[in-house]
Amino acid sequence: MWLGLTASLAALVVVVSGAAYADDSEPGTTDARIWAAVDGVGPPWRHVALVTDFLGEPVGAVLLVAAVVTGCLLLRHPRAAVFVVTGAGLTVGTTTLLKPVVGRTIHGDNLSYPSGHTAFLTAMALMVSLLATGRLGLGRAAGVPFVFAAGLVAGAVMGWAQVALGSHYATDTLGGWCTALAVLPVTVWLVDRTADRLVDRRADRSADRRAEGPADGTADRPADRRADRRAGAGRQECR
Repeated sequence: MWLGLTASLAALVVVVSGAAYADDSEPGTTDARIWAAVDGVGPPWRHVALVTDFLGEPVGAVLLVAAVVTGCLLLRHPRAAVFVVTGAGLTVGTTTLLKPVVGRTIHGDNLSYPSGHTAFLTAMALMVSLLATGRLGLGRAAGVPFVFAAGLVAGAVMGWAQVALGSHYATDTLGGWCTALAVLPVTVWLVDRTADRLVDRRADRSADRRAEGPADGTADRPADRRADRRAGAGRQECR
């Protein structure tokens, strides 16, 4: 429920901000003030900004996703691996589709709203924190602040890097952060619902085979019991 509410509010911010800056090519008042404060940072902070920016570039993003997916598979959590790949893909795809719709540009004809870098890193932080919350057994009281804090820190760090490097306006990064918050709850629901259906279908087939039973009366075979255990293990949710 709290994820759904967050997604609705975030989507509203994306739409309102996108409409306000549609077909614009100049920074707003807030953008100009923030840009003046952080633009043109020198070493060592510029190096930090460049490293952070690399995580949102194609090569860096692929490496980050691959590392998280590998960790999920080593922990024998294939549904989490699917969640990470799907969430990252949907988040980046959404920002890519929104940019030409909004039409905001920076440095000439470079589409800027919403920030794909900010959306991606925020999405990765949200997904990892959601999975960690479930695996560690954190309750709602501790889990919700933990997930939001992870998403906020990741979005703020990448947003700072994008503004400091002159790649985006501050409001672009806000739009990217909210895009991730809007997309991830939908991704959780889609992955869990699809996986649950597959598991239920497999369990139903196993139950039908047991009900029919072989001619020699050995209906409850070890293979059937192993299939039941695998089906039960597959029910572990992303949340």
